[in-house]
Amino acid sequence: MDLFAKFLEDRGPLGKWSRTAHGYYTFPKLEGELGSRMQFQGKEKIVWSVNNYLGLGNHPEIRKVDEEASRDWGLAYPMGSRMMSGETSYHEKLEQDLAEFVHKEEVLLLNFGYQGIMSIVDSLLTRKDIVVYDKDCHACIYDGIRMHIGKRLPFEHNDIESFEKQIKKAKIFQEQTGGGILVITEGVFGMRGDQGILKEIVAFKKEYGFRMLVDDAHGFGTLGATGAGAGEEQGVQDDIDLYFSTFAKSMASIGAFVGGDSEVIEFLRYNLRSQIFAKSLPMPLTIGNIKRLEMLRTRPEFKDKLWENANNLQKGLRDRGFDLGNTSSCVTPVYMHGSVEEAMVLVKDLRDNYDIFCSVVVYPVIPKGMILLRLIPTAAHNQDDIDQTIEAFTAISDKLKSGAYAKQAELIKPE
Repeated sequence: MDLFAKFLEDRGPLGKWSRTAHGYYTFPKLEGELGSRMQFQGKEKIVWSVNNYLGLGNHPEIRKVDEEASRDWGLAYPMGSRMMSGETSYHEKLEQDLAEFVHKEEVLLLNFGYQGIMSIVDSLLTRKDIVVYDKDCHACIYDGIRMHIGKRLPFEHNDIESFEKQIKKAKIFQEQTGGGILVITEGVFGMRGDQGILKEIVAFKKEYGFRMLVDDAHGFGTLGATGAGAGEEQGVQDDIDLYFSTFAKSMASIGAFVGGDSEVIEFLRYNLRSQIFAKSLPMPLTIGNIKRLEMLRTRPEFKDKLWENANNLQKGLRDRGFDLGNTSSCVTPVYMHGSVEEAMVLVKDLRDNYDIFCSVVVYPVIPKGMILLRLIPTAAHNQDDIDQTIEAFTAISDKLKSGAYAKQAELIKPE
């Protein structure tokens, strides 16, 4: 059989909707200035789908630095990987600033979050090692774990009893192989919004002697007294052996980093394949990220405004009876009951008639019969955005419960 022939019959659980969903539900185009209100199909919408937590993405000071750095350096410089010809004092400064901020001896700058953490997992583990990980970890972590040819032990999401069961198994395997144990979880789970049980897991470190990697993409800049993340929030930052985050959320940029003890970071610097064989982060992004981190560190009013908006949004939705699950972060998931087809009708109504744009998540990402509308509040939103959204959600929820969307949903089928 021709390699590509199977794609004609099975385009995958999401791909089967591509001809129905493309351009509207999937791959939509948000246009205009980045902010709480943007253009979708020629009409202004309140947008809750942009990872711009602190509102820095379109801040005038940020725009100025980005513009000047692009003018001074262009997008090509530096050329080559950092190991070969792409090292600069700006890259080193960003690493030093990050290390100080997240309370780690040293930090390694990464070009991208997804490939970066995949490569970290791959670099750390040999066939003798055992990895224990939360079942709800992000796809990038799963892809890193899939490359591991040793033992892989998932534990139920944020379930400390399940974790203890798996770490005991890992210890037995460790005694057999002579390898080490790596535990992976997240500071904030981006879909549910709940924080990882970092403090509870840390309590087992002394007894079982494992190392801990935490992906804190959504916690960095939003949690903790200074914004240093979920580890700071839970008082266990020093117990996290490798702290990873991306610039794509709070800093509204591109790139990522991993922090830890100097000898471990030095190992990764010389063994992380996704970095040593990739071009260095362009200078405008590097300088722009230095400025973003400076504002994150010195302007707490951005985080304060973010949490004011998040608290008002979440309280308003809960007061109307909406199920937000166990979120303990700014991520605001709204759970409803309905089919994939009903979700499509609901979202179209929400966007076209109520001017609200948010992400919708359905099976197979979440269980059948569930609809998840995920809202990402930012410091750029205001109370009018929140009030209008709560009213819109109340209206669409009533329609969903009354069956108003069910009849329209019968006309929607995957192709």
